[in-house]
Amino acid sequence: MIVTYGFNAVLTAAPRLADQLVEVLLTGLDEGSPGASEHCVVYLVSRSASDPDVVHVTEGWTSEEEHHRIFAGEAAQAMVARIGALLAREPEYTDYVPVRGKAAF
Repeated sequence: MIVTYGFNAVLTAAPRLADQLVEVLLTGLDEGSPGASEHCVVYLVSRSASDPDVVHVTEGWTSEEEHHRIFAGEAAQAMVARIGALLAREPEYTDYVPVRGKAAF
């Protein structure tokens, strides 16, 4: 599948909640969760090397419409609510249109 829409989110956890935030984000790969969708081609959770409270999420989708459709669903909304309770501030998003690359995990 080809990625035509993607974004990077920078999430700052409340103090001492970054590990829990990562755990919740990784549930996004579970069956029935957004990252498990056939339309989600890239779902990468990373920690900041310089700030233990900062977590990055990179997602690549077959289309922006599929991303919005999946995230309007019950499973995604429940995950978003769990994430929101762990944050110190609003996430920062950078959207992009992938050109070419490689992902091998």
